[in-house]
Amino acid sequence: MKEEFKLVQLQHGTEEKYDINFLNEEEARKVQQFHASFPVYEKTPLAALPDTAAALGLGAMYVKDESYRFGLNAFKVLGGSYAIGNYLAQKLGMDISELPYEKMISDEVREKLGEITFVTATDGNHGRGVAWTANQLKQKAVVYMPKGSAEERLKNIQAEGADASITDLNYDEAVRLANSQAEKNGWVMVQDTAWEGYEDIPTWIMQGYGTMGFEAWGQLPEKPTHIFLQAGVGSMAGAVTGFFSNVYKEDRPIITIVEPNKADCLFRTAEANDGKLHFVTGDMNTIMAGLACGEPCSIGWNVLHSYADNFISCPDYAAAKGMRILGNPEGKDGKVISGESGAATVGCVAEIMTNPDLAWLKEKLQLDENSKVLFFSTEGDTDKENYKAVVWDGKYPSFK
Repeated sequence: MKEEFKLVQLQHGTEEKYDINFLNEEEARKVQQFHASFPVYEKTPLAALPDTAAALGLGAMYVKDESYRFGLNAFKVLGGSYAIGNYLAQKLGMDISELPYEKMISDEVREKLGEITFVTATDGNHGRGVAWTANQLKQKAVVYMPKGSAEERLKNIQAEGADASITDLNYDEAVRLANSQAEKNGWVMVQDTAWEGYEDIPTWIMQGYGTMGFEAWGQLPEKPTHIFLQAGVGSMAGAVTGFFSNVYKEDRPIITIVEPNKADCLFRTAEANDGKLHFVTGDMNTIMAGLACGEPCSIGWNVLHSYADNFISCPDYAAAKGMRILGNPEGKDGKVISGESGAATVGCVAEIMTNPDLAWLKEKLQLDENSKVLFFSTEGDTDKENYKAVVWDGKYPSFK
């Protein structure tokens, strides 16, 4: 079956909107201050790509490059570390503002807490962030990965001292395995998928991602007209949507969510628009491994349902195109090394702007030479073998 672009647009009327105060500027500043207490903290760069924007027929392109985050080549550590920090603060009867990095890793705090095992399911980046944080705390981490996960990503997690393994399950089944093991062994589940009775940690993870949005907002030289966000379960997309909707209020940019055709659970939920979450099951064999999630995060969806404007289900070749464009930009623009999930939105927009068959989509998204577009490259080349196969060898070519 030919891969294709599909669009759902949500009309926001006078209905009551979901409360996004937990993602406001004040909360984001508090989160950023927590992350800034880590010795490895530095703001990740916001790349401006004026020559590439002009070549694609856009007014401006800005790309937040998360390949520099904490030396871990992806943004995910922001969520896992903040959730774990909040969990520890709660156990100690403290506010997280009283628990900066140095205090959090101290022997005094560890003695009070005893030994804790953190468990999660991941395709790679989130698990590495959880494992890294647990390692900093001299605590334990157990990480389950779905079938088809890259060996390099597994080894990077194991290098942080975690007990990590690749299962024969899909992502959502691996989440259920992690949760059952947490309940059985008294471990702490650190996952951004929320369900009834498990909402505190996913909320903290979403708030943790706020550092990325907060930094970008401070780095932008102008207000964007459009923000494109890739989504797996929708936590990162919900976090960034909530933050920018808070700071720009009614004047917020047009926000578009992008998912792979093979794992488009948010798109399906938006399309049905019946008050229920809609799942994708079975093998989600998309190039965009970090987005291969079939069950939406309820909190993320609630934010997106109230504040996102468009949902796109996108073919794999678009992500590959994004990787090539960011690694080989026009003119004097600096390159951005972006993995399959990180480059999904740039490739999606590039295809829409340059493919005459998608003129209808360009018009509906209100993209033109005046558009100033903000993207988040959420990972670098976390699977170097696949990155080279795409960028050097032409794997996943475009087809019209």
